[in-house]
Amino acid sequence: MEEKLLIVEKKGRVCTVIFNRPEKRNALNPIMLFQLADLLKSIQEEGETRCLILRGAGDKAFTAGYDISDIPRNMTPETAAAFKEKNPLQTGLQAIIDFPYPVIAMLNGHAFGAGCDLAMTCDLRIAAENAQLGLPPAKLGIIYQPDGIRRMISIVGLAYAKEIFFTGRSYPAIRAKEMGMVHYVLPQDQLAPFTYEMAQEISANAPLSLKGMKVIFNKIFLSQKLDSQDAEEIEALRLQAFNSEDIKEGQQAFKEKRKPVFKGR
Repeated sequence: MEEKLLIVEKKGRVCTVIFNRPEKRNALNPIMLFQLADLLKSIQEEGETRCLILRGAGDKAFTAGYDISDIPRNMTPETAAAFKEKNPLQTGLQAIIDFPYPVIAMLNGHAFGAGCDLAMTCDLRIAAENAQLGLPPAKLGIIYQPDGIRRMISIVGLAYAKEIFFTGRSYPAIRAKEMGMVHYVLPQDQLAPFTYEMAQEISANAPLSLKGMKVIFNKIFLSQKLDSQDAEEIEALRLQAFNSEDIKEGQQAFKEKRKPVFKGR
């Protein structure tokens, strides 16, 4: 019997969604992301949850990022447009943003690439000491999507965001906390109790206050949106990178666990 990609656990007004691909370090794939969007909508419609926790299965990874084998290559403008129309990652992230109550990322392990961005999309981030975070698109020949860069700027500031994206480094949880990427860092055995205690505290607060304040936070964040001309220019650059030789080299080097040799074409 095929394992569920997402596991749901409910306790009172706190609901936990677990990314369940431990054999792939909980790497995200399109099916999982679309299921996440549907699941969060269903939880919202049930109307019982006041705080949501996202975590990965096991204790190795929150999520290792987007499954590299599912990154589209050699996209035509038509394919790129279709992918943008129903982009799995954007669909999953938007579902977290649109969830009406606070969402906590319980970083029980590593969070890289899209997994790191997913954690940044959550309202709060609590990490185990052994967790590491990083966004390595520059090491793969990818131009990261603007909303993810803007999200990181809003969390850590422009200077640290530039370091994170330009170097593609992985940061230990303690350093990530110093930079503002996570709120708390705890020993692995204290992570769950601490996280659930905070979730219970949040879920006991006034629902209308929680919903209203989340709407305000989202609207302030959205006020920084790019205009249409800038968005078109950025999409053209991203499409160029997706169709480059460098992205193939970056993915191959990642699979072979070696340093890529980029040529700028």
